[in-house]
Amino acid sequence: MSKAKKSTRILCIALVILLVSCIGASLVQTNFGHVTIKDLRWETESGHQMSALLFIPDTATVDNPAPAIVCSHGWYNNREMQDLNYVEYARRGFVVMSIDMYGHGNSDAIPNGTWMLPENNANGMYDAVKLMASLPYVDVSRIGVTGHSNGALASRTAVILDNSAETPLIAAALLVSNDAVYTDAETGEYINIFQGRDAGIVACQYDEFFHRVPQADGSYSAPRDFIHQATAQSFLYFGTDPAGQTEREPYNMYHEEIDGTDAIRVIYNPAMIHPWAHFSGGVVASSVEFFDAALGAPHMLAGNNQVWQWKVVFNTIGIVGFFMFMVGLALRLLDTDFFVELKADKAPVPAELTSKKGKAWLWISLIVGVVFSMVMFILSNVIGMTTQSSFFPQQPPLGIGIWSALCGLLTLLFIVLSYQFYGKKEGNVDLKAVGVKITGQKLAKTIFLGIVVAAATYFTVFAADFFFKTDFRIWCLTFKAFNLDKLFIALRYLPFFLIYYVLNSVATNCFNYVKMGKHEWINTLVLAIFNALSPAILIAWMYIPFFISGYHPLEGLGGTILGIWLFPIIVILPLFTVLSRIIYKATKNPYVAGISMAIIVTVMSCTNTLTAI
Repeated sequence: MSKAKKSTRILCIALVILLVSCIGASLVQTNFGHVTIKDLRWETESGHQMSALLFIPDTATVDNPAPAIVCSHGWYNNREMQDLNYVEYARRGFVVMSIDMYGHGNSDAIPNGTWMLPENNANGMYDAVKLMASLPYVDVSRIGVTGHSNGALASRTAVILDNSAETPLIAAALLVSNDAVYTDAETGEYINIFQGRDAGIVACQYDEFFHRVPQADGSYSAPRDFIHQATAQSFLYFGTDPAGQTEREPYNMYHEEIDGTDAIRVIYNPAMIHPWAHFSGGVVASSVEFFDAALGAPHMLAGNNQVWQWKVVFNTIGIVGFFMFMVGLALRLLDTDFFVELKADKAPVPAELTSKKGKAWLWISLIVGVVFSMVMFILSNVIGMTTQSSFFPQQPPLGIGIWSALCGLLTLLFIVLSYQFYGKKEGNVDLKAVGVKITGQKLAKTIFLGIVVAAATYFTVFAADFFFKTDFRIWCLTFKAFNLDKLFIALRYLPFFLIYYVLNSVATNCFNYVKMGKHEWINTLVLAIFNALSPAILIAWMYIPFFISGYHPLEGLGGTILGIWLFPIIVILPLFTVLSRIIYKATKNPYVAGISMAIIVTVMSCTNTLTAI
């Protein structure tokens, strides 16, 4: 088979995989055609544009209005992150609205620090409740709110606003991975902000941020001990002082009549970390159980009767197709008349590495790179979190971008030193032969090819969104459609990521592509492992002590979120090693893959986070 036919075949297979992903995910989230999905954009009472997905079961009609649930993601996420919930709620007959909170997704950004002010209606959560209440097929007496992390904060803030409303709209609230308000700010006495509503909390035992209670000695309790604290017990005792009372248990629903209404209180206490709560079948089962009891599901199904995992399977297949399309398109375009000069005349082969000096340069550079990366990750994100500005309105991409650029610059230093003191002296590295040196014309075409590949690959995400209302995601590794404003924001962060991915590709393919053992793939595997080693060690350093002691190593230092930001990185970095090697072998050009991947990672980062103005 010719190389042109092979690249065409890869491209076609990728398109088929993407189509299978879209169709499969769409069938799951529409309950095989029994749920209609609408993409909403509207100007809210707060004066901002809000974006949401609305799920309408075919059993919800004007003559038979259904209970409804408004759900929200947490900070640095978007409406699609609630897919496990909206899939399961909608197939049980609830009308569901999954929102982009202000500053996220396709909703308007609002001034930094104003999110929970009354005029912004709980960062849009209460705006969504009001719209939901206006729909003719919604039972206004049975509207619930829920959210993960800051989505839970928005839910509890919406309840407080609803307490002052002439006609309250919220009947039930489930806070996932965040706390309720337990005491009065002025008197310190226990209070019941939920009044006669049904209310629940999902309190993860290893939550990085919440469920810590001040102790008499000035310390804080571990989140795994939250259920034993007076705050949790006061919640389960409907806002009264639990002193002298029998300790109430997690997962039990407690009932009490308040103002003539039977109210529920429950705390679910899974042994998991904060972000896993929006990727957990156990939490979904608890959530379904709560809203079944609180609002009455039109179609009662057991909590463990879940299908959202199939959507995850199809979404994951989509990610495979996404990157296969990226590689297939790059290879196919090399056979066009315009880009053919970028094609390698013959495939590169791994260099011999026989001298001790050469081996020392390789292993020292890899090990020092890992150590440097670990140290710089913490420092870079501290800088990113403290230097946010109107020009750089997103914290995570700035911190990760600075880290990437610094690691890229270290890579450049090792490239220069390796070449000057080993490669050039030994005569075994020809910069032109390995693709480091290229002509101006080839560089221009290289940049253009990298941009075309990245843009066309991301176009598949927009096609998935337009035709199927799906995207490609698994947990916090997400590729979604976005508004044009995010592209302009991404351009500001792109230079940081270009430095890293281009130089990493140069190092991987032009300097570290050497023989290791009998098989060529061993070198790719070793380099992929070293690319992932820094985030892997950091995650282990943060979470192993957390699981053992109950306390995060960065407790109280504001860095507990850093481990969460590493989860997608630990996948992207080794994957990039493999993809860049495949493209390099076809082009003997290390820049194509670096440019394409830098664009894709930058856009992914800037479209899945909080934008503050």
